[in-house]
Amino acid sequence: MDRKELFDRLEELEWEDFEVKEAKTSIPKSSFETVSAFSNTNGGWLVFGVSQVDKTFKISGVDNAEKIEQDFTTALRGDKFNQTIRVRCVKYNLDGKIVLAFYIPASEQKPVYFNSRKNTFIRTGSGDQRATDAEIDAIYRDSAFGLKDKELTDFTIDDLDGKTISDYRTYMENVNPEHRYNNLSTDQLLEKLQVVVNGRITVGGMLVFGKEDNINRMLTDFRIDYLEIMGTSYSDAPTRYSYRLSEEENLFRFYFSIFERLIKKIDLPFTLRADGLATDRQPQLIATREALVNLLMHSDYFSPMKPRIRVFLDRIEFLNPGSLPKDIESIMKEDFTMPRNPIVTKIFRVIKLAENAGSGFDKMFNGWKAYYKDEPVVSGGIDFYKITFPLVKITEASEKTSEKTSEKTSEKIILLIRENPAISAKEIAEKIGVSSRAIEMQIANLKQNKIIKRIGPDKGGMWEVMEK
Repeated sequence: MDRKELFDRLEELEWEDFEVKEAKTSIPKSSFETVSAFSNTNGGWLVFGVSQVDKTFKISGVDNAEKIEQDFTTALRGDKFNQTIRVRCVKYNLDGKIVLAFYIPASEQKPVYFNSRKNTFIRTGSGDQRATDAEIDAIYRDSAFGLKDKELTDFTIDDLDGKTISDYRTYMENVNPEHRYNNLSTDQLLEKLQVVVNGRITVGGMLVFGKEDNINRMLTDFRIDYLEIMGTSYSDAPTRYSYRLSEEENLFRFYFSIFERLIKKIDLPFTLRADGLATDRQPQLIATREALVNLLMHSDYFSPMKPRIRVFLDRIEFLNPGSLPKDIESIMKEDFTMPRNPIVTKIFRVIKLAENAGSGFDKMFNGWKAYYKDEPVVSGGIDFYKITFPLVKITEASEKTSEKTSEKTSEKIILLIRENPAISAKEIAEKIGVSSRAIEMQIANLKQNKIIKRIGPDKGGMWEVMEK
C-alpha cells in the first residue's frame, strides 16, 4: 500500500480489509482483535497513527514509532497468539507525523486467537466480531479443507449399500462406456475411487455409497433438506412447504431424487435429438445439475447446519454449509477448483456429473444467464454460502405482454377448476400448454387474492372458486 492508496482509503468510511487505530503512545488492546479477525478471514491492513471521529479521519501520528513497531511485532511473534503471525510493516512520514501500516495476512492455520479460544474474532463489514462457538468449530473444519472426506472410518465394504454400488456401475457403463474403470471388479473400482483404503471406508466413500443407518453413526442427522414452497417467501405461502423430500440412503440416491424434482421446476422446452430422445443440451438444465452437484461436493457434512435446497415460486436457493475456499470473483476469474470433498467429487466426475476441470461455477452462471437473463447471486458468511437462481425469465417481449397473458391464464385456470374441482396443477399446465412453474405461480396469486382456495390435502383435495 503506497501513500496515495493510504489517503484514498482514508477517504472511505468502511473497508473490510482496512482498520485504523490512534495508537498515539501505546498499542490499543483492540488491535489484537483486528489481528485475529484479519488472520481468520482474508487478511488486511492495520494502521497506527490515524484517528476517526464520526466520518472524519485525522492523521495524528504515533510517538516513539520504533518502540511501538517493535512491541507490536514481538507480541505477534511471541506467546500471546496461538499462531506465529508474521506481518509486513510500512512507515509513512506525513507532514512530520509518523504513521505505521501493518499488513496482516490470512493465516493458513486457523482459527487464530490471543490468550484463549474465546478471543477468536472474524471480520464482518468493517468491524471485528467475536466468533461464536459454532463459527470457531467451522473455522477448525475449514482448516482441514479438502482432507476431511479422505479420513478413514471404522466401516468396511460390508457397511456399504450394494444396490447403490450396482446402480452406480450401471450408470457409469451407460454415460461413460469407454472409461477404463468399467473393466474393474467391484473391489478394484472402490479402491480406485478411494472409497476403500486399506480395507477401511473413507468418509467420502461412506457418504456416497453407505447405508443410511451407518452414515448416521458417522454423522449427526444426515440429510439433504429439499423443500418446495408455494410462494416467494414462507410468509406468503399457504403452508410452510408443499413438498419435502423424504430421507434417502446416501448422496448418490439424494442426487437423483432431487434432480428429478428440480427439472420440473425450471423452464425446459422439450426438444428431440436425431435418435428421438430428449436432449439435455440446454444451458439452464446444465446449470441446475452443476448447482446440485456443487452442493453435494462442497458441503460441510459435519456442520450442524444441513445442506438445503429451497424452491420458491420465483427462485431456487442452494445453501452449502461451509465457506467457499476463495471469494467468488477469484473462483470465476481463475477457474479455481478446490473441492471440500475431493473423494465425493471424483466419484461424481467419473460418471460425468461434475466438471473434470474448473469449478463448474462458469457453467452455473453462464448457463443460467443464457436462458433466464439474470445471473445467480452468491452470498454467505464464515460458515456457509448460498447461491440463488432467479426463476423468472425476462425478455423484452414478455415484459410487454406478461400482464395480459397472466390475466388470460388466470381465466383459463378458473374455468378448468369450475369444470373439474379435483384437477391438479400438472393437468392444468398440460391443458393450457404452459409450464407447471407458471401455473403454480398463477395459482398462488389466485389463492393470495382469495379467488380460489384449496379444500383438503394436496392429494385427494379439491379446489373451490370464491369469485362468482
